[in-house]
Amino acid sequence: FLFHAAVYLIVRKDNKILLVRRFNTGWMDGMYTLPAGHVEGSETTQAAIAREAKEEVDLTIKPEDLSIVHLMHRRTPDREYFDFFLETKQYSGTPNNNEENKCDDVSWFPLDSLPENTLAYVKSALAFNSEGKRFSNVGF
Repeated sequence: FLFHAAVYLIVRKDNKILLVRRFNTGWMDGMYTLPAGHVEGSETTQAAIAREAKEEVDLTIKPEDLSIVHLMHRRTPDREYFDFFLETKQYSGTPNNNEENKCDDVSWFPLDSLPENTLAYVKSALAFNSEGKRFSNVGF
């Protein structure tokens, strides 16, 4: 039995949140999500999302400027995940789509008006975070 670890980036600007739309990946294409990725071996959660932020949306973030704001234990039909949602208030760069082969939109959206086609568990995590809930279970 193996757990999988994924990291998600919460970046806010002017009461909006940064989302990316999946494209051409074979999993949940057309759905919005936060910039995200998997934790690689010998990598902290903060280092993982700082790396993913640079790779996916061209933002430079120092790992020490990230805080874990929500942890989700999520079960899918074939895996169990620990999803770490990290937030930063400090970054440099302007969001840009660095992975046009995997993403077809990078945009800011009001947190209270997310696109209908946002991944349900991401919407849940953002709602839990807004309510101050630091942990959730999904899919059990």
